Amino acid sequence: MQYRQLGKSGLLVSELCFGTMSFGSQGYWTKIGGLDQNTAQKLVDIALDGGINFFDTANVYSYGQSEQILGKAIKGKRDKIVLATKVRGRMSQEINDVGLSRRHIIESCENSLRRLDTDYIDLYIVHSFDFMTPLEETLSTLNDLVHQGKVRYLGCSNYFAWQLMKALSIAEKHYWEKFVSLQAYYSLVARDVELELVPLCDDQGLGLTPWSPLAGGFLTGKYSRDGKGPQDARRSKEEQNFIKFENVKAYAILDEVQRIAQARGVTPAQVSLNYLLRKPVVSAVLIGATKPEQLQDNLKTVEWQLNPDEVKALDMVSALPRLYPQWMLESTRLDRNNPNMIR
Repeated sequence: MQYRQLGKSGLLVSELCFGTMSFGSQGYWTKIGGLDQNTAQKLVDIALDGGINFFDTANVYSYGQSEQILGKAIKGKRDKIVLATKVRGRMSQEINDVGLSRRHIIESCENSLRRLDTDYIDLYIVHSFDFMTPLEETLSTLNDLVHQGKVRYLGCSNYFAWQLMKALSIAEKHYWEKFVSLQAYYSLVARDVELELVPLCDDQGLGLTPWSPLAGGFLTGKYSRDGKGPQDARRSKEEQNFIKFENVKAYAILDEVQRIAQARGVTPAQVSLNYLLRKPVVSAVLIGATKPEQLQDNLKTVEWQLNPDEVKALDMVSALPRLYPQWMLESTRLDRNNPNMIR
């Protein structure tokens, strides 16, 4: 396992981060994994033995159960772990028990600390943008949590580029703590993040931590072209199939992934994860598992590297459309070093 700097922070995290959305069995999240304490403990131990020091959860996963299960699983090992959790989602029917207001952030942080049985959260992530609460209210509250020692670093997830840049600018203006990382949906079949968010992260020094890097299991190769897969697989269940991508193109991408996997003697999942680890600004790729063999396979990703030709082949088959103003700016930037480009 290799360790990478999380953005421009001084924190080093394993290049694979173990996500625990499958821990717990309450409400909608039962369909995601429904793992109990014993099964979760086995997975956490495998992750630790594999060199993972970065663990990710959220208060909304099974409405606190994931945090509780993870907290018990890492007991006695807390000082060796970089622990991330999130705030934003609705936790009950109480009208204010949602969002990024000062009230909800403070209450959520206290509840997460209690459930995780820890004195501090290494990385506190706002789970998505709150269109109601002013950014100043959110960011000042997060800054207070850092200075109180309850939180050490801040991250965000599921932001538009303009929202993230605005947040960074407000924090800089007030000398508040800034976000050091962005958690975003990113995979071979969904490279939208490269249009605006990756350049922003590169420019501002944020670490990118992709979620669903296997597109809900699609890039493991277990789904046929008619969309059928194992009965217990997430994408086989309509209510869990919220991750969208263009099917025709996705299967062309998967064909190339499987070609490389077969030539390498590895699995399609390893190829897909390895691809993201070759990308700039990526600090760690989130992986999840419900079975030990899935996690053990994912861990083998770090034992080898795609070569430049393989990365290029995957780049080409998964290339994004040239959207405006991208194609315009790529054209106009050429005249900066070429005085002969006079129209």
